[in-house]
Amino acid sequence: MVSSLIQYTLAIVLLLSFGFLGIVNAQPDIPFERSLFGNDEEAFKEAYRELQKGESQFKLGVYSKALNHLLIANEFNPDNAELNLKIGQCYLVSSDKLKSKSYFEKVLQLNPNINPSIHLFLGRSYHLEMNWTKALEQYEKFITLATLDDQERINLARKRIEECNLGIFLIQSPINVKIDALPTPVNTKWAEYHPLISADESVLYFTSRRENTTGGKRDPNFDVYYEDIYTTTNKSGKWSEPSSIGSNVNTIEHDATVGLSPDGQQLFIYKDDGGNGNIYFCELDGDTWSRPAKLNKNINSEFNESTACFSYDGMTIYFVSNRIGGFGQNDIYVSKKDENGEWGVAKNLGASINTIYNEDAVFMHPDGKTLYFSSEGHNTMGGYDIQKSIYNKLSDSWSTPKNLGYPINSPDDDVFFVLAASGERGYYSSIKPEGQGEKDIYMITFPSENDKPELTLLKGKIVDKKTGQPVEAKIEVVDNALNEIVANAKSNKLTGEYLVSLPSGRDYGITVTADGYFFHSENINIPEATPYFELSNDISLSKIGVGKSIVLNFIYFDYDKAVLKDESIIELERVLNLMNSNPKLNIEIAGHTDDKGTIEYNIRLSEERARAVVNWLMEHNIEKARMTSKGYGFSKPIDNNETDEGRAKNRRTEFTVLEYESTISALNETDVELTQQTPAIAIEETPIFEPDITPIQESKEKDTRIVEKNIPDGLLVSIEGV
Repeated sequence: MVSSLIQYTLAIVLLLSFGFLGIVNAQPDIPFERSLFGNDEEAFKEAYRELQKGESQFKLGVYSKALNHLLIANEFNPDNAELNLKIGQCYLVSSDKLKSKSYFEKVLQLNPNINPSIHLFLGRSYHLEMNWTKALEQYEKFITLATLDDQERINLARKRIEECNLGIFLIQSPINVKIDALPTPVNTKWAEYHPLISADESVLYFTSRRENTTGGKRDPNFDVYYEDIYTTTNKSGKWSEPSSIGSNVNTIEHDATVGLSPDGQQLFIYKDDGGNGNIYFCELDGDTWSRPAKLNKNINSEFNESTACFSYDGMTIYFVSNRIGGFGQNDIYVSKKDENGEWGVAKNLGASINTIYNEDAVFMHPDGKTLYFSSEGHNTMGGYDIQKSIYNKLSDSWSTPKNLGYPINSPDDDVFFVLAASGERGYYSSIKPEGQGEKDIYMITFPSENDKPELTLLKGKIVDKKTGQPVEAKIEVVDNALNEIVANAKSNKLTGEYLVSLPSGRDYGITVTADGYFFHSENINIPEATPYFELSNDISLSKIGVGKSIVLNFIYFDYDKAVLKDESIIELERVLNLMNSNPKLNIEIAGHTDDKGTIEYNIRLSEERARAVVNWLMEHNIEKARMTSKGYGFSKPIDNNETDEGRAKNRRTEFTVLEYESTISALNETDVELTQQTPAIAIEETPIFEPDITPIQESKEKDTRIVEKNIPDGLLVSIEGV
């Protein structure tokens, strides 16, 4: 993708160039006429040829090539107003925008009455170097001199005045951040932009136009190398040597980064498709990205779709399109996956986000509610400024976008902002005078006292318990209150690593499944407004085998009864999936109690509870011949009965494998046993805390096993099933 931002900028230049016929020629403005250079005819011919080549490329919009020719012509005749004007315009759309100023100033020296548009151009040059007074003066002159039928550019000048006034205001109260260019080898003399990071900042993907691009060719329309996608990993705070994402993704055409899932295993990319830009999807299989698959017609249209991003759960896509029916040229749209996993009909985010100008470079934070994007229309100090808006689920509305402030934003385009899950660091693309290339990638470090995002990052590795080898497993996240799936993820088959983002304010049920393994389930309850922290769970999976058993941690009964509570449904459905995925699996459901009460009472109660589970499975089409039930009372404790915690562990429902034959056609819904490590909370410049374990009190409401983890700074997260 030669960014839609660049294309739009070029279009603006063409618009502003309109009407330069009939330029008034007067000394000292020296025209390119042979009679004026009679003493050096050969030099004149060469300069005139360069002038013609430059003007031809200028008309085609290939400004980098035009500039080379025009500069040669300018060496021969530096006192031609129209030539200086074209050189200034070429610089104004390059990475050396500030060089335009001297050429525009020269135009006014040579011919003050050349055309009112010179004041709009020179105003922009002053604007870019934050010379607010001179910029305002030039914009006002343009408005005064422009004709009434030039209303579109008059409106542009008025908007530029508003931008200058906001710039004056913002630089008086700069925000407290540190901005550093990523070092070599990430940034080079070429263009690097649109950074994408995994939620934990372990991997970075970005777009670059380098000489080693696939095929090594340049785009003839813009005289730049075709775009490729590169990746680098963060090793002890240092970025590794970037490498190509691979031949499955990078082609001889434009291939550009668009959006990355929080776990870094799903990717949206942009492909130019002959000028009709579209969004494609790729998935990481070990260390190899799949071939891009074009998104459906609800996302991609006959118009241009330039950027997109994932929601934290992968169930929603936010994307940018210039399709008909929007508020401006580029608008932000949203689409959700339907029950078949297909993207549904897209909806415009509305007037609170989109303006009559352009919105682009959209990014949804892993907290699930904070949207970042670049806008020309909201309060901006020039070009695209990065904005932030927060979604209110109760009112189904977006807050008024807020400018991130100076020095993050500048008078030039500031785009492609992404923020780590921790909220401590952000990354974006910008053109700065001190940069290495046309565009560079910068890291923004926010002060530690800033409010933290409200989410928990659950991460770790999944391995085979016996061999220690990585296992590719599915992770399903359920909202326990709503009994609905809110996210799906998987571990990497080569490393076993996984990562799940859990926004605060929900009680989550986590299920991990892999072919041929027992399942594991746990609950993570994250109170409203809980600030960012990490939970580390390294998971060991045990294979299904005859004689092996697992505890069903989330089977609940009313006190002194054998009636299944509604909260048991999610766990029962996990057992149901296991049985359906393994048709040659026969099991025993066993009930166990603590030693409170008589032997007879506990045998009867445990038998009735085990039978209730079998009956539920039979009601859901599991054959009775595949299951038996038995109550053991307190004859098989797994802990002592001297403490509340020990008795809580002994009150349990188990199933044991009686017969099993692996099935090749298993649906990858098979189940796993997890050995969970004590969660560690990662806080910058703070030692790792081992949470205190508080023994629970017996509940008369349900037979349960809950361990509370006391998190530093007064946070409280309850985790079940440990």
